[in-house]
Amino acid sequence: MSRIHKVAVIGGDGIGPEVTDVALKALAFEAEKYGFELDLKHFPHSGAHYLESGEVLSDETVEELRAYDAIYLGAVGTPDVKPGIIEKGLLLKLRFELDQYINLRPVKLYPGVETPLKGKGPEELNYVCVRENTGGLYTGIGGFTMKGTQDEVAVQSMVYNRKQVERCLRYAFELAQSRPKKKLALVGKTNVLTFVFDLWKRVFDELAEEYSDVTAEYYHVDAACMFMVKTPEKFDVMVTSNMFGDIVTDLGAETQGGMGMAASGNINPEKAAPSMFEPVHGSAPDIAGQNKANPLAAIMSARMMIEFLGEKAASDHLDRCIGIYTENNALDLPTSEACEKFLEILKNND
Repeated sequence: MSRIHKVAVIGGDGIGPEVTDVALKALAFEAEKYGFELDLKHFPHSGAHYLESGEVLSDETVEELRAYDAIYLGAVGTPDVKPGIIEKGLLLKLRFELDQYINLRPVKLYPGVETPLKGKGPEELNYVCVRENTGGLYTGIGGFTMKGTQDEVAVQSMVYNRKQVERCLRYAFELAQSRPKKKLALVGKTNVLTFVFDLWKRVFDELAEEYSDVTAEYYHVDAACMFMVKTPEKFDVMVTSNMFGDIVTDLGAETQGGMGMAASGNINPEKAAPSMFEPVHGSAPDIAGQNKANPLAAIMSARMMIEFLGEKAASDHLDRCIGIYTENNALDLPTSEACEKFLEILKNND
């Protein structure tokens, strides 16, 4: 009896449906090859759906999504919708409601992909960023007083409790423990954010004793950014807060070839609710419908999803084929040709 995985698909806006279509075709091939099934259901939620219906994401839909094993998201957002509405009402709502407390961002340079880092190649660029995903500044705790006057005050607080910090750090230690280098770097700002990162550093040091086979290091966030450019080979697994993670992962994406090569997972490690996987590039409305979108980040996110669902052999095959695709300088193909090329590589490479 084949393994069945229920996956909710949100194609979204702009290039989202285009790249999602390519990724789903790649997944269909892997499912047939490796003996599993994907039970897909498509959901309409997007900026366009909001403009038509006034709905971003209802509580009823969130409850429906809980029945799925994973959510695959193409991209959401349109210039016609005010910034923050879709981001908070869909992306952050899913992260918080489904307790997707880990944002996982691999930084991996594939063969044939150009990096702006002089003298660096795939051997030097292969690490993972673990971003805490449900706390910190993104919880929106704060507000205004005397808004619109010269005395206006705006406050937004970085708030963490020990549970949030410890579970994120423990996930990062266990991830580092599973990798050959077994190195974990905490990225923070203990010299300025002396309350929040005192908590992070104390818990980090306590867990380092428990995971004694992992080399545990600490970097201020500004120093970490410099090392990500100068000596990225220093890193294996990097863990940090929500806000800092948002910034350093985009820096990492640029070093691995840009947003078109950046995949992500919003993870509920205990699988108590579905995790969500998405390319980082956004909806790119300026090139939507023009057959220009690079589908690789979508394929890479799909690879992360099936690995999380337990289909390691299929995930490894996809990863090998991504490397073959990039090494053959296929990055600038139109979306339709890229799809054909990638499917051809899947069929011809074991």
